Amino acid sequence: MATQLEPDIHADEDAFRSEVQQFLAQNFPEDLKGKSNALASVEGPTEESDAQKQWREAMGERGWGTPTWPKEYGGGGLTKSQARILDEEMAKAGAYNPIGGMGVMMFGPTLLEYGSEEQKREHLPPICKGEIRWCQGYSEPNAGSDLANLQTFAEDKGDHYLVNGQKTWTSGGQWADKCFAIVRTDKSDKHKGISFMLIDMDSPGVEVRPITMISGTSPFCETFFTDVKVPKDNLVGDEGQGWTIGKRLLQHERTNLSGGGSLARLMGQSLGDIAKKYRSTTDDGELSDAVLRDKIADFEIRWNSFLLTARRAVEESKAQGGVSEISSVLKKLGTKLGQERAELLIEIRGLQGLGWEGEGFTEGELDAVRGWLFGKATTIYGGSTEIQNNIIAKRVLGMLDHQ
Repeated sequence: MATQLEPDIHADEDAFRSEVQQFLAQNFPEDLKGKSNALASVEGPTEESDAQKQWREAMGERGWGTPTWPKEYGGGGLTKSQARILDEEMAKAGAYNPIGGMGVMMFGPTLLEYGSEEQKREHLPPICKGEIRWCQGYSEPNAGSDLANLQTFAEDKGDHYLVNGQKTWTSGGQWADKCFAIVRTDKSDKHKGISFMLIDMDSPGVEVRPITMISGTSPFCETFFTDVKVPKDNLVGDEGQGWTIGKRLLQHERTNLSGGGSLARLMGQSLGDIAKKYRSTTDDGELSDAVLRDKIADFEIRWNSFLLTARRAVEESKAQGGVSEISSVLKKLGTKLGQERAELLIEIRGLQGLGWEGEGFTEGELDAVRGWLFGKATTIYGGSTEIQNNIIAKRVLGMLDHQ
């Protein structure tokens, strides 16, 4: 029995669960059940329906799209246990989080740690309400795996910087409102000469050219900066601190790219359930193809084990002050498993898994093929698997180079 000195935590959690259930019943449109977040889609934004707007505004008003972010910046201010309850109830209701994108995945958590109070109050509330899109200005034609080789230069002009250079693989750059970028402010030092700054994408001198991918979409772009003026207030942290801030942001990106910690994905439709729609079954309801059955069972065990382990690792990292090098382990394993799952989906559907366009294929079947092709990039962007192996060897396992 709880005493006055020991609050009944379970009672508080039950009350919050009821609050979430009531909120979902009142605000989540039934016709959005099972849908995904268009704001975070690599396909870019779509026309927002009345139902989508209603749902986004309802979640944004509560701050529940960014549940554990501080309330003073537009977040939900929830505890970890409350955020878990929210995640659980949304998964049960088939509801998606309408607030997302790079502002939530990468930039926001980094700004909370390194940004000034003025920057937090300016940039975080619109992210929490899903009112703004951010893109990432990192990779360059000669600065991919060796990111610190970047040459985009920001020249100090007194009250502003003048930025010239080129970025590539800018995800969603053609739709973004703002860009968080690492640029060179000092040419004499490879790492200490890098700074982290924010650039308005509608600034004069910013040019974006979409790149068409094998999947048929153009989620990535080349971005050119020609004499782009950036106010000094848009510098995050100190000049020369960009490499440190930029690496921290990559840890957030890799954790999210891994797919770890997502209860909705854990509770989603299994490959076995999908297979029963396309393959014959026995009188007992089992798949007749024993080899395929074994493949699916083996994968589902490893996939669900990974999601549960990743969720625990993410929560432990946050409890210790944020993301860590463990994000490289999650990224390496999660993206590989994601590719494997996409391959299995193609195999399960047989000829229906090979559709590209035209009649005879459902929207889900066509999306799966494009997702399978797009997924080939996941082991490259955000730091290739080879880069993750190096980080794991050095930072996690302590295997330092010997001369």
